[in-house]
Amino acid sequence: MSTLDPVAVFRMEAVECLEAIEAGLLDLTHQLDNKDLVDAVFRGLHTLKGSGAMFGFEALAAFTHHCETAFDRVRKGEVAATSELVAAVLAAQDHMRALVDQPDADHGDTGSKLLAQLQAAVGGRPAAPAAAPAAVAAPAVVREVSAKKKNRWRIRFSLPANSMANGTNPLGLLDELRDLGECAVRANTSAIPTLDELTPTELHISWEVMLTSEQDRSAIYDVFIFVLDDMELSVEEIDGPATAAPIEEKAAPAPVAAVSVAVPSAAVPEFRPVEAVPVRREAPAAASQAKSAENVRVPAERLDELMDRVGELVIAQSRLSQLASASADIALRSVSEEIERLSGELRDTMMVLRMVPVATLFSRFRRLVHDLARETGKVIELVMEGETTEVDKTVIERLADPLVHLVRNSIDHGLEVPAERLAAGKTEAGTVILSARQAGGEVIISIKDDGRGINRERVRAKAESSGLIHPGQPLSDSDLLQLIFAPGFSTAATITNLSGRGVGMDVVKKTVEALRGAIDIVSVPGQGSEVSLRIPLTLAIIDGLLVRVGSGRYVIPLSAVEECLELSLEEDLRSRGRSFISLRDSLVPFLRLRDLFRTGTKPDVHQKVVVISTGTERVGLVVDQIIGDHQTVIKSMSKLHNDVATFSGATILGDGSVALILDVGHLVAAGQQQEAQLRVAG
Repeated sequence: MSTLDPVAVFRMEAVECLEAIEAGLLDLTHQLDNKDLVDAVFRGLHTLKGSGAMFGFEALAAFTHHCETAFDRVRKGEVAATSELVAAVLAAQDHMRALVDQPDADHGDTGSKLLAQLQAAVGGRPAAPAAAPAAVAAPAVVREVSAKKKNRWRIRFSLPANSMANGTNPLGLLDELRDLGECAVRANTSAIPTLDELTPTELHISWEVMLTSEQDRSAIYDVFIFVLDDMELSVEEIDGPATAAPIEEKAAPAPVAAVSVAVPSAAVPEFRPVEAVPVRREAPAAASQAKSAENVRVPAERLDELMDRVGELVIAQSRLSQLASASADIALRSVSEEIERLSGELRDTMMVLRMVPVATLFSRFRRLVHDLARETGKVIELVMEGETTEVDKTVIERLADPLVHLVRNSIDHGLEVPAERLAAGKTEAGTVILSARQAGGEVIISIKDDGRGINRERVRAKAESSGLIHPGQPLSDSDLLQLIFAPGFSTAATITNLSGRGVGMDVVKKTVEALRGAIDIVSVPGQGSEVSLRIPLTLAIIDGLLVRVGSGRYVIPLSAVEECLELSLEEDLRSRGRSFISLRDSLVPFLRLRDLFRTGTKPDVHQKVVVISTGTERVGLVVDQIIGDHQTVIKSMSKLHNDVATFSGATILGDGSVALILDVGHLVAAGQQQEAQLRVAG
């Protein structure tokens, strides 16, 4: 079994840590006096710095140390948390991402500029640049000179034997203690076994540190925050004021020989082992650790591979069911039914594993809105609804870019500047609402704003000047609004960093169509706009209704099916020219798939109408036979068939033949269009 690269694991954890830091900073923007948020950001920065140093990301650790120091001052009340400080650390956080992704790249003077901005935010004077590597050379955040009394501490600690094998570097802990003040370090080597019993990866040294510092006991415990669970630690305050005499510095460690460890007796005085003092831990932390222990990190590629295997199993099970149905062997039928049940449960379990809440997608836009508000000078409130709605992870990944374009477009084109909003009788702050909800087999993601709405005259003028429509060509309101998704279309007067090039909305349309989804737009002048994306919940396996039209077999997604009705030959003949069916006092248009697909076959005596819907729209599909439900493994269409809008994909049946999957959204739209034409003609 392959093992994960430790550096790759660190990068994954660093991304999560940076996301948590960003979320804390964005929350802090609205609650600058919230001490819990300040502590959370500080812990995140401390974690990132310590982990970075542990895995050799020295530039990251050095850069993050300055941000950590700034928040340490805020935590201790030396400086106040301000919006400028939050903005500076947010900008620094982007640089931290770059140092995680490309630790050896030349980042120029980006770090220096960001730390100068950080220094200005905490109200200090920039420090003189030190002779350090270019990656970390920057003005340091200088701690103000304090007249606090210096305390003397005796710290004794020992780590478990396997600590170094698990990635803990005791020298890093000693360096952090040295950052707190003047230190005298003594190592106890009495527990080192003889050479023939020595295991090179095990740690047998313990330490005693005499620390003179202005820091309190909690600052010392913070140094060991990640190893407190397994170590032995004693922190004792020594009475009496600190002496002014210089404390002997620890000599640099000598190179360790391959077969022995040389410890000069003069350098290491007699050391008495101390009784371990239990470390107090808060109950919530223990609960959090227990909860995290229940989770297992699995690479997404393995889930995709497992999904492929489940898909192949479903196809094989379909073949077995077909063979069993044609056999008189009772035992074979029993086994087939059992395997069908088990494969269905395995499929459902696999689908749950692939589903992730849209909160993982929505959370990215808090930072985007924060930055755009500063850039445009607008006051923006972001509201997120339905964050617990779950969607296939592949859908989430592919929706990120389209939603970025829609949110930027909503803020740039939709929301007005504060003065314009106040003049229109609105509140100073504009609102952008990101919402998600499930409707059948679809998830509907909406981006709504309370801005000025879409200017239809400008859209039509731009479309006519671009040759998209003829001058004066009649268009429905829906068709007119859909023009904004045309390639190169933009109503912006000037090109800015946000918009004007006409590429964003085109990307949105192409991505949504590739996901077999649809886009709806509603806009009211002076009140705002709402763009809704209707996307399938999953792109892997669905429950389908297998039907026959002529000699061909097709699959209708079962989540879109409302009911099935019988259409007699007499009713079929009476409805010629109208194509409506009466369903509980309402007329529902229906499409004859036999005519749509040009099968050239005669209709069956007892045809069926399958009523499907998307949202509030319904349409009936006339088929020759309903075969039954079918576990459908979705396969993509070839590039030659990308323009065939009637089908969204294909699947392999039990006998090895291929059945096409009907695109419900396209068929419903076609049925509604047919209904509108008949009403106009009638």
